Amino acid sequence: MPKGRGVSLAERVWYGDDAAARLVRLGLLPAAALWSGITAARNALYDAGVFRPDEAGLPAISIGNLSVGGTGKTPFAAWMAGELQQRGCRPAIVLRGYGDDEPEVHRRLNPGMLVIVDADRSRGVRAAASRGADVAVLDDAFQHRKARRLVDVVLLSADRWTGRARALPAGPFREGLGALRRAAQVVVTRKAAPPEAAAQLALKLSGAFPGLPVAQVHLAPSGLVDAASGEVRAISTLAGRPVLAICGVGDPAAFSAQLRAAGADVALRAFPDHHPFADADIEELAAEAREFAGRGGVAMCTLKDAVKLSPRWPSGEPGLSFVSQQVIVETGRASLDQLLETVIHARKPAAAAAG
Repeated sequence: MPKGRGVSLAERVWYGDDAAARLVRLGLLPAAALWSGITAARNALYDAGVFRPDEAGLPAISIGNLSVGGTGKTPFAAWMAGELQQRGCRPAIVLRGYGDDEPEVHRRLNPGMLVIVDADRSRGVRAAASRGADVAVLDDAFQHRKARRLVDVVLLSADRWTGRARALPAGPFREGLGALRRAAQVVVTRKAAPPEAAAQLALKLSGAFPGLPVAQVHLAPSGLVDAASGEVRAISTLAGRPVLAICGVGDPAAFSAQLRAAGADVALRAFPDHHPFADADIEELAAEAREFAGRGGVAMCTLKDAVKLSPRWPSGEPGLSFVSQQVIVETGRASLDQLLETVIHARKPAAAAAG
């Protein structure tokens, strides 16, 4: 686990290998059993038709996961929305909008695309339909079963996989692996994990759930973008340089590892996921960036952090850049294409004809 400032106690408990972490996890097992029981009962009520999803009026594809944060839902959801748009659809991205960062990230990744923020996803989809969308991409909605969807895509991270799906609060899992039976597609993502690790997890899932398509996706760094000017540089320019790595994301270790893989000498400053940076945080980080610049270094963050930090970054201080990412489908492209076509063909006849 990274030792940077702000790494949460929960992260240390969930992923730590030391005796203290194991002891805390053991003490949390009763609470985890209660969580699992409540979740199973709720799902059973939906499966039995006692609870029913709301009609939303648009075919929707849900992008979600089983665990808390760090799987790459937002960039993958944005990629899926972009694929739908390229195929003639008018997609809207609908999300709860936890924090102010994710909606802005979607707007940056798909300029001009409709982004609807609403804790009630069904209402959000209806709003999207009223504004001309013909399909909806639901970001982080696998557990939000009240919103009707045509298909569920579930992401698992090879970087975060420990071999066991421990339930909250003893682990990061909202649901166990059995919930994948509700999915139409599983995607194993990797950021810094080797392709062999992702392939091994994909093979495990394919064996456990015969007939369930499993794709493998690399969320790969594609460049360094100046947060103020938009100038893009090659990530190879980090080789041998000190890098102040600032992040408030679900998987700070993967961000740090990607920078190290580029040859950077990384000092990680990790904050909790969706961290609302205070003025004092920014002043301290800018001072550190100045010190790094004096040694030929740079300050780097993720796009998710840049949308919050860049507008408030002190003028006159060394610049802040973020790492852009690209979605590279390594295996399973055919099943993803088939899933996209399923959504496209489910559009209303008038919308499909217009597309």
